[in-house]
Amino acid sequence: MILTASEQNELITPLLRDVSRSFYLTLRVLPDAIRPQVSIAYLLARASDTIADTKALPREQRVAILRQIQQAVRKTAAIPVIEEISERQTLPAEKMLLEQLGYCILTLDACSSEDNRLIADLLQTIIGGQIFDLERFPGESDRELVALGSDDELDRYTYMVAGCVGEFWTKMCGAHLPGLHGWNSEQMCELGVRFGKGLQLVNVLRDMPKDLRAGRCYLPVADPQALLDPINFEAVKPTYQRWLDNAVEHLDAGWEYTIAIPRSQARLRLACIWPIWIGLKTIALLRITNPLDPTRRVQVSRGEVYWLIVQSLTECQWNKALQWQYQKLRRLAVPR
Repeated sequence: MILTASEQNELITPLLRDVSRSFYLTLRVLPDAIRPQVSIAYLLARASDTIADTKALPREQRVAILRQIQQAVRKTAAIPVIEEISERQTLPAEKMLLEQLGYCILTLDACSSEDNRLIADLLQTIIGGQIFDLERFPGESDRELVALGSDDELDRYTYMVAGCVGEFWTKMCGAHLPGLHGWNSEQMCELGVRFGKGLQLVNVLRDMPKDLRAGRCYLPVADPQALLDPINFEAVKPTYQRWLDNAVEHLDAGWEYTIAIPRSQARLRLACIWPIWIGLKTIALLRITNPLDPTRRVQVSRGEVYWLIVQSLTECQWNKALQWQYQKLRRLAVPR
């Protein structure tokens, strides 16, 4: 069964709107030539993430289903039956996404063989990261809290679940956007990997209270149990601030990536500008709060997001204006 472009759009658009939240804006602004491929890759990764996080099945069964999805996108196994998981989802959008998993996989048939390979390779890595997460953190609550063992382990994790997206994004753009044929693909892939790692580090550092209570501590610390009490933040603050600095350095690479996009590719520039600017604003908020406090959710307000979007629309073709705005946001994220 091969879905037409109209059928693909009818299926994908409402799912993206309901499950991708702020990233929906980025997907909508992408150039037409790459939007369908990036969108379906996102939906499949989002579906596998929902499966990895569900409590409807024991983790061994979740790992087995994730491995089957890896094979299904390569056409080496049947699409897994996940009715038991989808029926027990409390969020309507996630329930619908899992119900449509088979159709999402079928949309890959409308892609070229090279696009199919890129999407399959991406999902192999992302789902590998989700499996790593399930196997590395064996518990479901703070009573079974475990921390990553080293900086290298955290760096590896951020590559598997986000850095690889920068690599995929770069290869997809190079294959479909004529204005990028002069790109140094190897250099841009390296910058793209760091771009993705930076965004994932922001997520990790922002979501610590929730993750700790789910049994996962991504910061490599000796006593993760101590982080359950916000009063102990001072003890871990140097490590936390170092990783915030690391996230900014990765976003610097992402900004280098963005400015290298030709001004004629305004939509692609915008798709990169928005997450970087929002990421820097989030880091600035994390600098001035206690990030271990579970009663506070650090998040850039919707109004601020829309203001950043308006600014980017007027500045996206002017490198000097973009650089000025980036440095302004960076100074807030790295106060002296």
